[in-house]
Amino acid sequence: MQFSQLGLIPPIAQAVAAEGYTTPTPIQLQAIPHVLAGRDLLGLAQTGTGKTAAFALPILQRLAEISPGRGHRSIRCLVLTPTRELASQIGESFNTYGKHLPLRTAVIFGGVGVEAQRQALRSGLDILVATPGRLLDLSNQRLVDLRALEVFVLDEADRMLDMGFIHDVKRVIGLLPTRRQTLFFSATMPREAQELADRLLHDPETVAVTPPATTAEKVDQELYLVEKADKRALLVDVLRDVDMRRVLIFSRTKHGANRISEHLEKAGIGAEAIHGNKSQNARERALANFKAGKIRCLVATDIAARGIDIDDVTHVVNFDIPEVPEQYVHRIGRTARAGAAGMALSFCDADERADWRNIERLTRQEIPVVDGHPYQSRVPLGARPPQTSAPQRGPRPNGGGGRGGRTGSGRGGGRHRAR
Repeated sequence: MQFSQLGLIPPIAQAVAAEGYTTPTPIQLQAIPHVLAGRDLLGLAQTGTGKTAAFALPILQRLAEISPGRGHRSIRCLVLTPTRELASQIGESFNTYGKHLPLRTAVIFGGVGVEAQRQALRSGLDILVATPGRLLDLSNQRLVDLRALEVFVLDEADRMLDMGFIHDVKRVIGLLPTRRQTLFFSATMPREAQELADRLLHDPETVAVTPPATTAEKVDQELYLVEKADKRALLVDVLRDVDMRRVLIFSRTKHGANRISEHLEKAGIGAEAIHGNKSQNARERALANFKAGKIRCLVATDIAARGIDIDDVTHVVNFDIPEVPEQYVHRIGRTARAGAAGMALSFCDADERADWRNIERLTRQEIPVVDGHPYQSRVPLGARPPQTSAPQRGPRPNGGGGRGGRTGSGRGGGRHRAR
């Protein structure tokens, strides 16, 4: 199906065509008809699936059906999003797709001067994209009137909760009129997110886009069986490899990320953690230090790692095995970018074996086990192909940029790629 078949009005269709878009993504194909029909929507989709257009295009069409009068404009659509980067991107999308429409969009977020944002609200607007804190600040100054609101979008709900915004989000919800259309987007649905969706949505349509079960083509993968208590010591040991120049380490929890980075710092390895309990400035500073090579390791939770786009991450370390197998695919895709080779190391303790089997089932791969490392678990993984030998220090002849050679026995000669 083409965009031209989705029933978009000519001014929006013209703007979409000018951007070179002809075929909608799966989330757009599923969501746009429901939003145009006025239904509440629960959208399960990662960033990068085209979900902004999935809600921006039909919202613009709905608002354009009633042209704003010449008087003061009331806010008719509110998009709430966790970070200023996302808010800016969403605001740009509304302006791009709505450039032929007489609608005004404003973006407000913290960390910058407030006077221009105050002026935009005083002047009147149709679409407001905001982060929770600054929105509440300006609401307290009686500059935000949501009584005429028609559409509310909560974007990246799971990330919003992970960053500690649950109370701010609930305060914003308290400002909304009862009668409205609500669109709720989240990549995952932890219990808090589900409870929030149940509270916000009325008889919603659900659309879900599952990430592709493929791994980055140039990512070499290895599995380390290890006791849980030995994981940090194993991490320091593998980081003796000088080829591990820029390493992204994934922790399942925020507290775990802190403990890992502190342990590495004590071992003389430059590291910082990013997660939802860190301030926006602290996250940006850690990311800048990582990009600039001032620290060797960045320790992140899955949600905080969204939006990290660094071309020269040499290694990804799954310190904790993700419970959602698709998350493994997203994690290891952070390396081997821009044509470079990359490597993913996974530390699996006895309690994580079931999660690991789910990953292998999803990726349709049997990832080689590194045998003979100093912290090897006494608990066997089970019937497996021949294991690799203990890792050798230094680069491999094939330029994979990681640790250790491996036997190719039973695996078609070494590196495996899911296609």
